[in-house]
Amino acid sequence: MQKPIVHHIPVCPFSQRLEILLTLKGKRDAVAFSVVDITRPRPPELLQFSGGSTALPILETADGVLKESLVILRYLDETFAEPPIARATPYERAVENMLIAMEGDFTSSGYRLVMNQDEARRAALHDAVLAQYRRLDAFLTTHNPAGTFLFEHFGLAEAVFTPMFVRFSFLAYFEDFELPAAGFERVLHWRAACLAHPAAQQVSSEEVVKAYYDYARGAGNGALPAGRARSSFVFEPHWRGRPWPPKDKYSPGATDMELGLVAAG
Repeated sequence: MQKPIVHHIPVCPFSQRLEILLTLKGKRDAVAFSVVDITRPRPPELLQFSGGSTALPILETADGVLKESLVILRYLDETFAEPPIARATPYERAVENMLIAMEGDFTSSGYRLVMNQDEARRAALHDAVLAQYRRLDAFLTTHNPAGTFLFEHFGLAEAVFTPMFVRFSFLAYFEDFELPAAGFERVLHWRAACLAHPAAQQVSSEEVVKAYYDYARGAGNGALPAGRARSSFVFEPHWRGRPWPPKDKYSPGATDMELGLVAAG
């Protein structure tokens, strides 16, 4: 095997963070990306070398298979050593890792909100996402109050969080979630700079909203909402040719035809 192979879902945030890192290094073509269709059962050969796990991405190397995107991220940073993306000094790396450790709770809060089907829980779930942004704001204010990124440039923490900022466009679309300006100035500045960075343009908000419609209906990872035959994660018809899905996720869901997932007639 000449190149490491990442088996991934193109719109997956955990895959995008690997693409961002490789782009920052100028090594995007040093790793092959093999697309997996999550609307179909995993191929037996993929399950065989993943040990039966369906979680993606996974990295196939000459030495063996690696799982978990943060593990793969650090492996790639060390394998393609120049330029390094993780901080070099022990203290700065520890600060960077403290911020990265906050990503799991942040991500979970957003996915819980987008997948929620109970209108009575909306306010509490909105507040939970705000609380996570507030934690990020406080951390950035403590460690780099006048800066843009955590340190002087887009680094490993930004590669971890930016795909989540991209995915959370589904919160703006389906939940009318907007981050208030007052009290969130530092994290708003960081988020805007992350989203605008040239290395982080692999996925658009339009693709996220169209692909994640089923999540907004409470069905994740290629599962089908009731009454539907095709997943919003299908590759064909291409997402660019589909209409935008309905914003009101709490009303009766759109059909496959209304979503542009099947041809009329």
